[in-house]
Amino acid sequence: MNKRTLAILAALGATTIYGLNHTIAKGVMPTYVKPFGFIFLRLLGATLLFWGISFFGPKEKLERLDWGRLLVCAFFGMGINMLSFFKGLDLSTPINSAVLITITPILVVILSALFIKENISLQRGIGVFMGLIGALTLILFGAEIRQDASNIPLGNLLFIVNATSYGLYLILVKKLLEKYHPFTLMKWMFLIGLIITLPITYSQFTEIQWGQLPVEALGAIAFVIIGTTFLTYLFNVFALTQLKASTVGVFMYLQPLIGIIFAIITVKDHLTLIKFTAIILVLIGVYLVSKLPRGKPSRH
Repeated sequence: MNKRTLAILAALGATTIYGLNHTIAKGVMPTYVKPFGFIFLRLLGATLLFWGISFFGPKEKLERLDWGRLLVCAFFGMGINMLSFFKGLDLSTPINSAVLITITPILVVILSALFIKENISLQRGIGVFMGLIGALTLILFGAEIRQDASNIPLGNLLFIVNATSYGLYLILVKKLLEKYHPFTLMKWMFLIGLIITLPITYSQFTEIQWGQLPVEALGAIAFVIIGTTFLTYLFNVFALTQLKASTVGVFMYLQPLIGIIFAIITVKDHLTLIKFTAIILVLIGVYLVSKLPRGKPSRH
């Protein structure tokens, strides 16, 4: 099996884990673990795991000029990204989260136009417009009365913050991946993320009543730490070493489908006309943004 095939399987595995995570993580928040306490567990667990496996990778020393980019990557990829997603999931619903974080490719196009002055074609412009309309539909009209979702509009808005910060992370980390092994980058970024979020996350971590957690809650915590945090980041950085960021981004089409099916099967969420409309608009928007124009060759 060649590296390209492995990279595709890695991207698919990461997308599947992310799709399941919306429902699994929601199931233990905030009853057993509050969102920021969950972030402490994610970052601590992933830091220990990545430092552990880093001994099997190359011994690399980061150049002084790269530390600034590494800090910014950790701030957006392990800080703002995780904090906004888990707080949003606490306030909103699994289907909303599965749909809204899918707009990352759309936001990457917007951010690229703003920061590196990349031109937006008509096709991509239409995709951006449709995707944003879909996102706004959920934010403005997707509110429901649910005991497990106390502020759906705010939660949905935090998913947009999550997608934006993750988009910035993908743009910034690509250059570092061209120079360093993924193990080297992940161990430092998760450690930095753990430190910079500590003032926000530690107090909720101390509130966890470990002796009162049922087995399913412990299983969900383990899934989030090992699967959603450790394996997905590992899979994605490996995929990015073999595939273009836009190619990896295409796998995000599957995430809302997996997330929605799993949420409905486990009776943790349900589809409404508003959600369905938003899903269609977002997926069409992401497709138009990610699709290469005719005649433009792709390296992968």
